[in-house]
Amino acid sequence: MSLPVAGAAILRAPPFPGIAVEVSSPSAKPGACLDAAALFQAVREARVGGRFWADPADLARPVKVVLRPRDRQEVASLSRKGALWILPCPKAHSGRAERARWARALAGEQWRFDVDPWSVLPGAGLLVAHGDDEWIVLARAARVAVEVLSEGRFGAPGDDGEALDRRAATALAQAHWRDPFTGAASSLDAVVDILAMWRASLDANRAIVAACGMAWWKRAEIRRFLWHPERPLALVSSPARALRIARRTGGAVAIWPSRVSTALVEAARAQGVPLVRVEDGFVRSVGLGVDLVPPSSVVVDRAGIHFDPSRESDLEALLESAPMSQRLLARAGALRDAIVAAGISKYAADTGEGGMAVRDPARRLVLVTGQVGDDMSVLAAGGDLVHEPGGPNLALLRRARALEPAAEIWFRPHPDVDAGHRKGAVPDSEALAFADRVVRGGGMAPLLAKVDAVHVLSSLAGFEALLRGREVTCHGTPFYAGWGLTRDLGDVPARRTRRLTLDQLVAGVLILYPRYLDPVTGLPCPPEVLVGRMAGAAATNRLSWIAPLRRWQGKLMNALR
Repeated sequence: MSLPVAGAAILRAPPFPGIAVEVSSPSAKPGACLDAAALFQAVREARVGGRFWADPADLARPVKVVLRPRDRQEVASLSRKGALWILPCPKAHSGRAERARWARALAGEQWRFDVDPWSVLPGAGLLVAHGDDEWIVLARAARVAVEVLSEGRFGAPGDDGEALDRRAATALAQAHWRDPFTGAASSLDAVVDILAMWRASLDANRAIVAACGMAWWKRAEIRRFLWHPERPLALVSSPARALRIARRTGGAVAIWPSRVSTALVEAARAQGVPLVRVEDGFVRSVGLGVDLVPPSSVVVDRAGIHFDPSRESDLEALLESAPMSQRLLARAGALRDAIVAAGISKYAADTGEGGMAVRDPARRLVLVTGQVGDDMSVLAAGGDLVHEPGGPNLALLRRARALEPAAEIWFRPHPDVDAGHRKGAVPDSEALAFADRVVRGGGMAPLLAKVDAVHVLSSLAGFEALLRGREVTCHGTPFYAGWGLTRDLGDVPARRTRRLTLDQLVAGVLILYPRYLDPVTGLPCPPEVLVGRMAGAAATNRLSWIAPLRRWQGKLMNALR
């Protein structure tokens, strides 16, 4: 039997707004791998192929037979008792008149317009379709029997399972694979990984119908992070309006925790509206948020938020129980090496030391990192240091000196505080009562490379220090405390029982939990792409004109204080 020549790609990208995305193109030559079992497993586990971003069928129970008519004339010949009818080409059937015609043709039958194939096929006993229907390929990947009605690319009447598998494997492998971020040649495995990442984000976004509390300068990126092709997203300023939209549609509201009131949280709870918390990611951008540099990474948390240890977050659940394969851990190790080699921290890629002070080689060097005094992570995870005289930063310095009496201690004020935009300043004269030096300027990465240990309240600098093999003492309860990698002086939730390796922590914190945007293409991307852009200085800021104004504003505020 001659195998079909591939036509339209089975594995394709969602229709991202304003971006032409191609991950594969047809080829007349078979791919290097025609191992049907391996191809099918990859597609099945990722649940990609076809219009996987379409709405799910929302079935009360799995169906035994799935029918895919080509047109209404085919309905009579396809009748099966208790079957589910799936009607293709949703755009062609969007009008009321066409819907009514299909309803008359399928009176008394269970039917849906085109849906996510993976909401139907797993658990089905049989797919009945014409030979050109791409669902045949997905059905074979899902281990579903197929009855073919007419000759086509993917099957012919009378084809047995082996013949259908050969056709399906060829349809998957017979393509040129492309990296959507560079346009370079890629592999089927890499494309499946990217599609799986996009699917996970879209599945999580599907229920989010409104967003509230998003700063104006972040909104373009937030729209991309929370986009779903099957529903609009209302970015609103009014909490009451956001809740109304969510109640009307049965959806959720995304919020930026520091920019919404407790009244919104309480109203959402009273009205039964789910809240999804959105925050900056851990490898965020080249440039500070205080300078209005939009984020290239965020976290989207349905359970809580990573910086608040009072309740479980999605990150904590991942770190506690997510399975972590050797492939994932190898990826985490390579990502960690890339971040360290490029000198990347949350806001920068910097390997130079510039005018950094010279340490005393005869003494242990300890870095104490200042934070924004009223930052939500400080208030939520700072413990009793938040209320000590002089504020949490001075209290942290005082405790660090008590624990490290012989060490050389460097204190680094938070750059937002130093810039005059946020609270938490410690006068140098008071800091030097406990520290040997106040260090400013330069990147965090070269500073961490110089020290032996770090003391933090809840700062991300502690996690960045772990990436570089430094000792970390946590005086509060940051998200990376309590997993066996830090000295913990704060109250660690009893929920955190798993002992993690560093690469397991990295896998959860930098790969599984956040979302990333490629600053060049605008596409959702894996962390390796953003890290590569930052290392190569390809990360861009569409609001770069604002940064000088913000720096001038900070200087004025400092002078007024």
